[in-house]
Amino acid sequence: MREKLKITEGIFPMPVLMIATYNEDGSVNVMNAAWGTMQERDTVALNLTESHKTVKNIKARGAFTVSIADAAHMTEADYFGIASGNNTSDKFANSGLTATKAETVDAPVINEFPLCLECEFIEYQTNEYGCGVIGKVVNVTADESVMVNGKLDMSLVNAIAFDPYTHGYYKVTERVGDAFKDGLKLKK
Repeated sequence: MREKLKITEGIFPMPVLMIATYNEDGSVNVMNAAWGTMQERDTVALNLTESHKTVKNIKARGAFTVSIADAAHMTEADYFGIASGNNTSDKFANSGLTATKAETVDAPVINEFPLCLECEFIEYQTNEYGCGVIGKVVNVTADESVMVNGKLDMSLVNAIAFDPYTHGYYKVTERVGDAFKDGLKLKK
């Protein structure tokens, strides 16, 4: 028998994405965003409201980065979702993390998060079903610690996912199959 649950943003796992921008004064701003996805191979869609400091920065600078949060930095990632850049000017400094300028866009890369997408701002969608921030991925970088034989090993990223039902974080680490291959066993 199935039980009814409260309607919530109930898709699990939801990514824990760190959206990084520069503030007007050049300091680093980072926010935690669970409502984000790839719209196409090279297009990111982030469901963010215009009230976020991050969105204001994205529009002003025309760029942002998206990092995948990892288990080792869960506390910092959670803090970036609790503290608002609108009223906590030293939010990034409080985290103790470090950043460097992205190679291809006017946005910071958070050094401690192992996987980062550098994005150019395309548009902000405001209609009823708009996604918010749309960006074009122009560069992807990964720390050498998550690379094996020149390829990204997602199990080493130790990505975390957000559970909207219990407000928990979970590690996403174990590979359980091969996409576009394992299902062929059922194809007739």
